[in-house]
Amino acid sequence: MSVSDATPAGPVLVISAHAGDFVWRAAGAMALASSRGANVTVLCLSYGERGESARAWRDGLTLAEIKELRRAEARMAAEVLGAAIEFADAGDYPLRESDELVDTIVRCYRRVQPAVVLTHALADPYNPDHPAAARMALAARVFAQAVGYEAPGEALGAPPVFLFEPHQPEQCDFKPQVLLDITAVFDVKRQAMECMKAQQHLWEYYTDLARRRGVQLQRNAGPNLGLAHSIMAEAYMRVYPQVTRTLA
Repeated sequence: MSVSDATPAGPVLVISAHAGDFVWRAAGAMALASSRGANVTVLCLSYGERGESARAWRDGLTLAEIKELRRAEARMAAEVLGAAIEFADAGDYPLRESDELVDTIVRCYRRVQPAVVLTHALADPYNPDHPAAARMALAARVFAQAVGYEAPGEALGAPPVFLFEPHQPEQCDFKPQVLLDITAVFDVKRQAMECMKAQQHLWEYYTDLARRRGVQLQRNAGPNLGLAHSIMAEAYMRVYPQVTRTLA
């Protein structure tokens, strides 16, 4: 069984600090899930209007124009990936942790009832918005499980949480525990990346990263040193233990 065959078929929820984060880091997983008939939802906590839209600021756009630009780009990318998308418009740089925003995430959990959750790593010295999003995502997961928490819908089960790869993983205590084969859908991921025109400088970076993670996937899949390959992959960390009846 390949790694990608293990992708859950149930609903997938991606909690993204900014409008572009889900595209660079999780678009392959999203496209795989969508291609298998799973409902995929992205909750963007902000548009990345202040900290991740330098080109738009240099072009002289206003804050309102930049937010609309990033919203349109993210909606287009989500459509390419077969995903629904929601925006909390909580602001970025800083993305402030608050009870209100955690409640928004709880309500999203209850509504989506995800079988798997994808979000940011818990450490990132280069972008505090990312771990803030992760902390709120994990706290909201616990609250969404509580029958007594006042929010519409049924209490959440215990969906596994996977942390996607930060931009500089070595500085973020990130270890690639899960390597996901996205070869079959990489062209879709690339198409989604190209929707994010405000961050064109990242297109090739994340294409190269997928290729490097593909090398590691191939190496960890069996004795194949020296063999040619064309595997593309994404890397993730698990937060909670894997529950299984077999070791594989």
